[in-house]
Amino acid sequence: MKNRNNERRNVFVFDLGGGTLDVSLLAFEKDDIQVKAIAGDTHLGGEDFDNNMVKYCVKEFRRRYTMDISGNPRALRRLKTACENAKRTLSSTTMGTIEVDSLHEGIDFFSSISRAKFEELNKDLFNKCMEFVEKCLMYAKMDKSSVDDVVLVGGSIRIPKVQQLLQNFFDGKDLHKNINADEAVAYGAAVHASMLNGQFDEKVQNTLLREVIPLSLGLQEDGGILIPTKMEDVFTTHLDNQTNVLIHVYEGERKTTRDNNLLGKFVLEIPLAPRGVPQISVCFELDDEGILHVSAREKSREINKRVTIINDKGRLSKEEIERMISDAKKYKDKDEIYKKKVEARHVLENHAFSMRRVINDKEISLKLSPEDKKNIDDAIEYTLKLLEVSVVAEQKDFDNLQNILSSVFDPIFVNMIKREDNGMPPGVVDGSGSNNEKKRLLLILAKYTLQALYSTVTASS
Repeated sequence: MKNRNNERRNVFVFDLGGGTLDVSLLAFEKDDIQVKAIAGDTHLGGEDFDNNMVKYCVKEFRRRYTMDISGNPRALRRLKTACENAKRTLSSTTMGTIEVDSLHEGIDFFSSISRAKFEELNKDLFNKCMEFVEKCLMYAKMDKSSVDDVVLVGGSIRIPKVQQLLQNFFDGKDLHKNINADEAVAYGAAVHASMLNGQFDEKVQNTLLREVIPLSLGLQEDGGILIPTKMEDVFTTHLDNQTNVLIHVYEGERKTTRDNNLLGKFVLEIPLAPRGVPQISVCFELDDEGILHVSAREKSREINKRVTIINDKGRLSKEEIERMISDAKKYKDKDEIYKKKVEARHVLENHAFSMRRVINDKEISLKLSPEDKKNIDDAIEYTLKLLEVSVVAEQKDFDNLQNILSSVFDPIFVNMIKREDNGMPPGVVDGSGSNNEKKRLLLILAKYTLQALYSTVTASS
């Protein structure tokens, strides 16, 4: 499995031990190891196979001797040891025996068990193992055909049925069993400890291990929408002259923050500026110890703030993570409708504020008649008041309000630009052109992001 050509390889690691199952998908490229996804169960392992065999033997003893030994701890302990030995035997032969002298009230217990019977007793556990394999690939958003190598780790991977199911799932791909299944985890822990301690062996000194997060990370936007984030993103303000921004950091797959898990929050002080002007860069960084660092920076004045989120503080269990992923699929359509409604509200609100900035611009204000300015201002005020009191409005309501707002604003500005195009004052149709004045007006519209009106005017020119 050595990556001699330093090409990218996707390696699936299946670790089935005595008490736990851990599966992970890794991407190897030169000395860079990236964890793409993880899954597993902390209560699924070789001991569970033993327990199912014990239950079978208890029933068999009751059937033969009409005695119940389930309340005899000593008998159960001895029986479990015999079952574990039989399980190991069945990894190399097709028949095994479970034999315990004087198991209960002087009665010797003897039973033969076939590999087929063992597999039948534990079929639910085998199926559960494969469910976590599928989940891991799903979390990584990768098809099984993209997996280059399958590595087996842990004592329980010696069970032939486990190997058969994995080989069938990966379409007959050879399984790598050439590493010591019992010692692999200890080797890995030793390497990771040396990397964290800064004492590197020459074989691993250039190795970079990048961990994975179980859920998407994001920030809260106005309206309670979760904004999915990359390693770094840039955001802005929603109000004029904000003195600070409260940054909420969430993990989860839902569109709304109320349905996700809050990891932490912090306040970033910013200079006074109109809404939409400040440029706030938020960066996510996960270190070698699995600690998440979130930093925010206001670009114009290089104001910085940082928060650290530790793994064991406010984090979710595996069961909660799986529930959240399941809920995200279940409520996907509902969340999408809510997201579009909030986005429509934001578009309308931004449109109204952009119009207000336009009519308050010195150059534009001089060219507007008092009546036109009042009509536009009244339409803007009406829209913003409705936004303040409207809590049950739908996307179509916001779209209708935007159409009403544009029906007042657009004709006035189209006529203004046409007049400038003719180079004449209001009320005069003929005259020589003034392209420079028209260009200035168009630049003002573009500056205030009134792209729809800008496109309409330029298309008609």
